[in-house]
Amino acid sequence: MRRVRIGAGMGFYGDSILPALETLRRGQVQYLAMDHLAELTLAILQKDRQRDPTLGYTRDMGEVMGRLLPEAVPRGVRLITNGGGINPPGAAREVLRVARELGLEGLRVAVVTGDGIGDRLEELEAAGVRFADPERGRTLAEVRDRVLFASVYLGAGPIVRALQMGADVVVTGRTTDTAPFAAPLIHKFGWAPDDWDRLAVGIVAGHLLECSGQATGGNFSGRWWEVEGLDRIGYPIAEVDEGGGLVITKAEGTGGLVTVDTVKEQLLYEIHDPAQYLTPDVTVDLSQVRLQPAGPDRVRVSGIRGRPAPPTLKALVGYEAGWAGEGMMGFSWPDALPKARRAAAILQAQMARLGIEAEEVHVAYLGYDSLHGPTAPEPDPDQVNEVFLRMAIRTQRAEDAARFARLFPPLALSGPPFIGGLGGVSRPRQLLGFLTGLVPRDLIEPHVRVELWEVG
Repeated sequence: MRRVRIGAGMGFYGDSILPALETLRRGQVQYLAMDHLAELTLAILQKDRQRDPTLGYTRDMGEVMGRLLPEAVPRGVRLITNGGGINPPGAAREVLRVARELGLEGLRVAVVTGDGIGDRLEELEAAGVRFADPERGRTLAEVRDRVLFASVYLGAGPIVRALQMGADVVVTGRTTDTAPFAAPLIHKFGWAPDDWDRLAVGIVAGHLLECSGQATGGNFSGRWWEVEGLDRIGYPIAEVDEGGGLVITKAEGTGGLVTVDTVKEQLLYEIHDPAQYLTPDVTVDLSQVRLQPAGPDRVRVSGIRGRPAPPTLKALVGYEAGWAGEGMMGFSWPDALPKARRAAAILQAQMARLGIEAEEVHVAYLGYDSLHGPTAPEPDPDQVNEVFLRMAIRTQRAEDAARFARLFPPLALSGPPFIGGLGGVSRPRQLLGFLTGLVPRDLIEPHVRVELWEVG
């Protein structure tokens, strides 16, 4: 029975590329797929593009390809990345530039476009699509002049087309996190568009690989102290056969580990309804999945089922949602926490007196409740050596954010006893809000394009 091995190359923009190099050298993979994008990443890339219209893709694209291509091309490994962000053609041109410098004549680079809908929002609204902010209740009409980007999550289909066209490297914009990993399986095995169970296997394989080292012992909440070799962790590899058999493993000789528990944590990561995991390619039922050891650093995944894909695609619209002002300062024993609390009260009183308008005020005491919030147990004051007060506000005016941050330094001499450190006063930072919508597939898929470029 034919088998394919797909390696994880990156789990987010800025992730380490070193484990991917080891996967190429030792992992015997035919494909290496990378998930660069998160919602915040698109906003960062949009700001890059506002400064320079040629940007809008992950700025490490040149470095990543400069490291990966010399290892991948001689081995015939095909690379897939959604690091095209909001400018896939720009990213593809960067790949071509690197390939020319490396002398890789004839390398074929495919670019997928059509996920960006920033210039189609009014058209889609007229067709009945509604975009709304589920947290703040805002609509597109209220934020139209503050829209930063708008994208639809594409599935594996366009990547499959790119591979069928002979691409050695595929560059996309916004896809689901799983699509770059599922596409090679659909392409290689010729799975039909309605072969729901096998398509679901491809999505689960992608889900288990999309967060790089998180499936191989990184960020592991089990017996994490027993995970060896995190300094040389291996990223996960999905070994899949044409019948839908799936094993998760990693390259031999790399650090980390693959066990039922490490795989189980990633399987449940970001899953809301296990019986109905929605993707553009298939609706996945994870409720009957079984994980079984299949040898050292090998876990077999079975019981995956699929149902028809939803008729709509998720759209995300990012908009400017105000400004953050923040500051931080530390207080030492004795009475570290009471001192920090008094400082917070002083700051809020000064805000009111100065007319600093805040839609939201966040107060955290690092060393006490910054992670656990109101569920943190009240500590014994004698056991608290130091506490850092961090306060942040959300406001619609950048000048109010700046005025708030400037309240922190005077407290060093005019507040509670201060022998800690002024942890930092930030400049106003633009905040991001999201509108979501469900777009009928027939309004998006005819606009998706796949082009093949060649190094010459």
